[in-house]
Amino acid sequence: MFLAVPAWPGLTALIFGTLGIGLAASSAAVINHAVDARIDVKMVRTLARPLPQGRLTEANALTFASFLCVISMVMLWFLVNPLTAILTFASLIGYAVVYTIYLKRATPQNIVIGGAAGAAPPVLGWTAVTGEIHGDALLLFLIIFAWTPPHFWALAIARTEDYARAGVPMLPVTHGSAFTRQFILLYTVLLVLITVLPYLSGMSGLIYLLTALSLGGMFLYYAFRLKMSDEPDLPMHVFKFSINYLMVLFAALLIDHYLILRIGI
Repeated sequence: MFLAVPAWPGLTALIFGTLGIGLAASSAAVINHAVDARIDVKMVRTLARPLPQGRLTEANALTFASFLCVISMVMLWFLVNPLTAILTFASLIGYAVVYTIYLKRATPQNIVIGGAAGAAPPVLGWTAVTGEIHGDALLLFLIIFAWTPPHFWALAIARTEDYARAGVPMLPVTHGSAFTRQFILLYTVLLVLITVLPYLSGMSGLIYLLTALSLGGMFLYYAFRLKMSDEPDLPMHVFKFSINYLMVLFAALLIDHYLILRIGI
């Protein structure tokens, strides 16, 4: 939202766009909990969720998810713009139905294909403010899309037994840890190359570029270590680093954006 405009986004789009997109994401997450309740009970990572613990029923969850979905769509359509509402609904369906119900159980490439839904929020924020899809928003989408596999596969390596027990065909379960580590390294190389594009397109300046290259070098270091080492705690270290990586990368985009506007560097 902030990157989409030279100054500050309008207050209406900022408040209701954020609320509407957030409520839609919450709806998708609740549907995910309801659909996955039977496998969540078999996984240490998800056993404490409300449905496996019996604190809520699936009917409770789906009713709540429907309420969140309706409120978010009404808010986005009438208080933001119809394009944002349509794209947000498509993202909700992509995550809650296409990924959670089908892809997650159908292919070890589930998070690669399903990652499109998780990468959508920057595009949704951009359209909430401008009413259109812009190439720069698609670059942000592409960064998150390429970031998702190394981020999530690192977690999948650390929780391979969980996924195997639940019958979810994550890449480490179907192809083994060594194969997955190789793909994490390859996707990290791709990610680093993609993060240079905002600078090359003129979307950002040197502050962002230097940050992206520094962070990319650190991510490559972790990915290479992961490929070469069987340290038991390393996959979770890589997973946690990837979260901080994305946060700092996008913060650098914002800092760069506003400094360029203020002092023209």
